[in-house]
Amino acid sequence: MSPVELAERTEAVIVLTESAAAKIKGLMAEEPEGEATVLRVAVQGGGCSGFEYALGFDRAAQEGDLELESHGVTVVVDPFSAPYLRGAEVDFLETIQEAGFKISNPNATAACGCGHSFQVAEGEAPEDTGAGCGSGCSH
Repeated sequence: MSPVELAERTEAVIVLTESAAAKIKGLMAEEPEGEATVLRVAVQGGGCSGFEYALGFDRAAQEGDLELESHGVTVVVDPFSAPYLRGAEVDFLETIQEAGFKISNPNATAACGCGHSFQVAEGEAPEDTGAGCGSGCSH
């Protein structure tokens, strides 16, 4: 694959705001050396709306992952998740009441009230959606 094709494939899959990148860098620094070199963003079936977001640290990209850099943080996305995350933005919000990551996803057509799960347009839903809400959701 040429560098141009790779850039087109990974461009705008997902971006971090400066606030999210700063928080992620701080959290990575707290992890044991070599355990958290990339941020893995994924989508998995489940939650009350069909899909759930998963954010976590990994040692490195896996074969087939899309890899990009946003504000100094290396972000990896698996090939299954990439179409559902294309154009999404991860932000970190801190208010008097709460603090946490927020994902703004232009592909989501509906979301759980807690923001932990979402739906996409009909025909794009996973075959096995599971049941119940994602963690932190109180319905």
